[in-house]
Amino acid sequence: MRIAFVCDWLTGMRGGERCLKAACELYPDADIFTLVYFAKSFSCEFEGHRITTSFIQKLPCNPRSFRWYLPLFPRAIESFDLQDYDLVVSFSHCVAKGVKSKSSTPHLCYCHTPVRYAWDVRDQYLDAMGFCRKRLISLFLDGLQEWDITTARRVNFFVANSRNTQQKIRRFYGRDSQVIYPPVDVERFTVSTQHDDYYLIVSGLVPYKRIDLAVQAFNQNGKRLIVAGSGPECKRLKKNAKRNVEFVENPDDQVVQLLYANCRAQIFPGEEDFGIVPVEAQACGKPVIAYGKGGALETVIGMDASDHQAATGVFFYEQDPESLLSAIEQFEGKEEIFKPENCRLNAKRFDVNRYKTEMVECIEAVMASRERCNTLPLPRARRLSREDRAVMGSVNTP
Repeated sequence: MRIAFVCDWLTGMRGGERCLKAACELYPDADIFTLVYFAKSFSCEFEGHRITTSFIQKLPCNPRSFRWYLPLFPRAIESFDLQDYDLVVSFSHCVAKGVKSKSSTPHLCYCHTPVRYAWDVRDQYLDAMGFCRKRLISLFLDGLQEWDITTARRVNFFVANSRNTQQKIRRFYGRDSQVIYPPVDVERFTVSTQHDDYYLIVSGLVPYKRIDLAVQAFNQNGKRLIVAGSGPECKRLKKNAKRNVEFVENPDDQVVQLLYANCRAQIFPGEEDFGIVPVEAQACGKPVIAYGKGGALETVIGMDASDHQAATGVFFYEQDPESLLSAIEQFEGKEEIFKPENCRLNAKRFDVNRYKTEMVECIEAVMASRERCNTLPLPRARRLSREDRAVMGSVNTP
């Protein structure tokens, strides 16, 4: 059968791209459709697959600036011709799920999150803008929310990357979904029992990741923090950081593995729908100090768990420096209970082979049924009020 994989964009190997890569290994003849593809950002991950890009690829852009074309994304994703395919699988965190296909062609969406710009982190993006620009972008995001709800009808089967995302799919789209956790190449990491007395953040440097919160906390306690990553927030974060906070920009996989192996613990200050970084840290035998919301509640075993002897991390529940500082003190006070073997064992729950097995089973079930068996009546698309957005933005795993 002919399979089309659709993703939002290919600009670097992060969690979403690893989901696509694992699927490509399962189905080497599948074609890939994406808004933009910057081949220099990859080695040979998608070699052998025909990759079709949208008209945005032809506009002046690079891996950082292409997001300025966000208002064109819905039109661009709808421009792909998928008439000749037997199955469409979209990997969506923005607009990929809105792709059009024949009504007789099953569409399976692996949903990383409902479009983040329009929902969860909407206010964080708008807060940095001036009044006029904020008003204009806000009107566009209202329309994007409506489009996002409406195009959920184009999906026959939803797969969520976590229970957290599953709840959002249910609330935003009125749809059921199956949970298949993303793949983590656990075997790529080795357990380390040593550390160089520094804490570590591995992250894209964008506002919703809340790296600023960690910088403020470590400015106060004076402990060593290494921030590995790149992004538009880098310059501002560096300006506000004291000398004990170091930055490693654009680290490759080998550098990241070395940083994991030698850190004291991983700091995870933002709220993610899943969050692959805490799992990678645990694969190296390292505990995690995480904001207690979102996907971290599913990937980290906190000290307050029923079996605290199996703990792999500490949660803090207020997104402010004081709460993070308290969690660090709590961690250091009972550091001996966090066993490297427990961290590794927990990470293995998310191994890449488990993902592949579950994805094959899901795709085979979809092809066997070829029915819209989980499609529920959807609300009529409408402009959402501020109160609607406040309620929908509060979705979280209990």
